[in-house]
Amino acid sequence: MTPHPLTWLYVPGDRPPVVAKALAAGADVVVIDLEDAVAPDRKEYARTATADRLADPQPVPVHVRVNALDSPWAAADLGALARLPGLSGLRLPNVTGPAEILRVAAATPVPLYALLETALGVEHAYAIASAHPALRGIALGEADLRADLGVRADAGLDWPRSRVIVAARAAGLAPPPQSVHPDIRDLDGLAASCAHGRALGFLGRAAIHPRQLPVIERAYLPTPAEIEHAETVIKAAAAQPGAQALPDGRFIDAAVVTTAQRTLSLAHRR
Repeated sequence: MTPHPLTWLYVPGDRPPVVAKALAAGADVVVIDLEDAVAPDRKEYARTATADRLADPQPVPVHVRVNALDSPWAAADLGALARLPGLSGLRLPNVTGPAEILRVAAATPVPLYALLETALGVEHAYAIASAHPALRGIALGEADLRADLGVRADAGLDWPRSRVIVAARAAGLAPPPQSVHPDIRDLDGLAASCAHGRALGFLGRAAIHPRQLPVIERAYLPTPAEIEHAETVIKAAAAQPGAQALPDGRFIDAAVVTTAQRTLSLAHRR
């Protein structure tokens, strides 16, 4: 089974040498960005350079964040990239409803990932998540969502975060990754933010610099204590099926066993 990605490294599509370095940086997925990271007068060059790169299979999965579907560049992005052998997924920015997913899914066989960046997108989270089998994941675009909601404190995003986590689970999708931490020097803040995201139910995180990757991976991989507890639960459940109490007094049942299995699967992902 392919391990679930924990790190998604964004890189500007108009900087081919940086893309090449990103592919060797150790991220689980590299996301070539044609949208926010590329100025309007560089859009065509970024698209052409990305198409050249993805004309061949790549050493790691590569997704492309195309321009917003209502932009002047989206149709050309999809036409140039949608069937290239090096493309593993398309990330669609500012999705607000299921119709956008259906439109893209009809035009490409590539797995799709929706970014919800407005209040309307969050309100339609489950409809988007369940729109089409080609949709493999949803996530928040928190910078745009902050602006749309007028949110200043980070805690103001916890409800939308939980909303997309619940919608993804209800639609049978993998847990969403966290949105990027914008300060690449603030590794302590990144670690603390990842710990909070993990507690909410996120799994993994998008990054904008290679130095963020090991911090994200450490934050999302189980700790030795969590692995030890999971192993204890699995052994106890194998020896005596059904609900029971462990010697330390902790109660286990089928739900606890499922959680333990997920912990060990994540611990042994590599």
